[in-house]
Amino acid sequence: MSIAPSTLLLSTEHAPPHITTRPCANFPPSFWGDTFLQYHSDSLEINDNMKQQFQMQKEEVKKMFVSSSNSILQKLNFIDSLQRLGISYHFQHEIDEALQQIYNTSTNDNVITEEVCLHYLALLFRLLRQKGYHISSDIFKKFKNNKGDFDQNIAKDVQGLWSLFEASQLRIHGEDILDEALNFTQTHLNSLINQLSSSFAEQISHWLRKPLHRGVPRLEARRYISFYEENPSHCKVLLIFSKLDFNMLQGLHKIEVGSITKWWKKSEFATKVPYARERVVECYLWPISLSYEAEYSIARRIGSKLVGCISLLDDTYDAYGTIEELELLTQAIQRWDISSIQSLPDSMKVVFNAIIEVCDEVKLATIESDNSNIVVQYVKEAFHNLARAYFTEGKWSQDIGIPTYQEYKDNGVISSAYPIIITSFILLAKSSSQNVLLDWISSNPEIIKSVSLIGRLENDISSRKFEQQRMHVVSAVECCMKQYDISEEDACKFIKEEIEDLWKVVNEECLKLDLIPKHVLDCLINGARITELAYENFQDKYTDGKLFKDDIIALLMDPISIEEHK
Repeated sequence: MSIAPSTLLLSTEHAPPHITTRPCANFPPSFWGDTFLQYHSDSLEINDNMKQQFQMQKEEVKKMFVSSSNSILQKLNFIDSLQRLGISYHFQHEIDEALQQIYNTSTNDNVITEEVCLHYLALLFRLLRQKGYHISSDIFKKFKNNKGDFDQNIAKDVQGLWSLFEASQLRIHGEDILDEALNFTQTHLNSLINQLSSSFAEQISHWLRKPLHRGVPRLEARRYISFYEENPSHCKVLLIFSKLDFNMLQGLHKIEVGSITKWWKKSEFATKVPYARERVVECYLWPISLSYEAEYSIARRIGSKLVGCISLLDDTYDAYGTIEELELLTQAIQRWDISSIQSLPDSMKVVFNAIIEVCDEVKLATIESDNSNIVVQYVKEAFHNLARAYFTEGKWSQDIGIPTYQEYKDNGVISSAYPIIITSFILLAKSSSQNVLLDWISSNPEIIKSVSLIGRLENDISSRKFEQQRMHVVSAVECCMKQYDISEEDACKFIKEEIEDLWKVVNEECLKLDLIPKHVLDCLINGARITELAYENFQDKYTDGKLFKDDIIALLMDPISIEEHK
């Protein structure tokens, strides 16, 4: 999770004797309070009737999937629906086999002919590329005219334009045709919205703002279920199954966030670390965004505590400690020795203790693994790197110094906190490839750096105004303005363009990393997706927790009504 960069750490040089002058953030209080404490029970009660209905619908969906094999377009549409409704994980083996067959057919038998429609080709491209298949964007050249522009004949094909728009989100460097496709589809879809039904117009408007490839899967599934139900041609079996699946998983997610809330309250962070943001429910949004399936429950629970500890640590550097205190804290975390900070404020000891206790939980969760000690050591080292990055930002701020844009980004990859959040989640998720993953993570992969930098840059352009209201802050925006001698507006535009470039890097890396499990790559992409949600519209939803209200209600509080289908 990318949390605000460290601000000026006020020294005591001009303060009266024995009085420490500290920064003050005045963070808004928690929006949720004790709302989720009621869900902290460890038992998930699902009535037998719901279980039976769920299993029946699942078998029915599987039969439908098999029967759709006669038509490639029918199969592609079915897979797309399963993914958008958030239920594809139940049928991953069947989907993988189908896509393998479709890929072999489309490449070996040259089925891409002049008669193939835009929707078919764009959907084929997107689903295959999502799966990691190397399919060329040159297949869209057939929709260009002799001037090299996209043919106006497709400008009225709303479904085709929409599919091409979504396909263009998976573009990589050098794919000018997909850059052109993005501009072409955005322009024409916006011009067609007023001609569509209100329901379809609402869908198109939403996905123009938040393309499928950039959206948090669980939230997008919740939203698509509503859109899908309004479609007169929807499949009732798919609709009922997706609703049942969402509600059953939501029950588990409530218990998880309830247990995290109980941990936070029991630890008394609100009173023992009063300067820090109380965002326990919001902390949970990062792990649930990385993966929402039931099998990753332990990773989500511990991951939420890690995010909570990171938030406490960040606010300790950002909104409380003096530079002298934080130098001692950073050294103590490096040595993993709490006894060396006995002279520091009690709140800092509480934060360090919380980090140690969560690392102990990581050890317990991985105790059956041969790599348990390595995983725990990795998490400890990641916390040290994070503290050091926070301290570096603090020194820049205190010195009123502005590093180069590249220096800031190099440090910002770590201070984003994404390396520790995402990689810890991946290592906590049980995997037969853990040895491979440990070696790979240790190699400092480009995709992790890119996702982390997306987090750092998105956060900086969204939180800068709040930070600057308090005191001098070093951020990507400020570094960019100074280095290139440009305005704040131009700096934000420059950074936004770099974020788009980083998304291309992420897409490229997903095509290269054949040996890394797909669920791991999905977690990494989801890390960038929760960033997009948390800092969209130049807002910092984590700091101003009420901005996350609707998303949290949709994910964790309101089940989807299925009464009409009983």
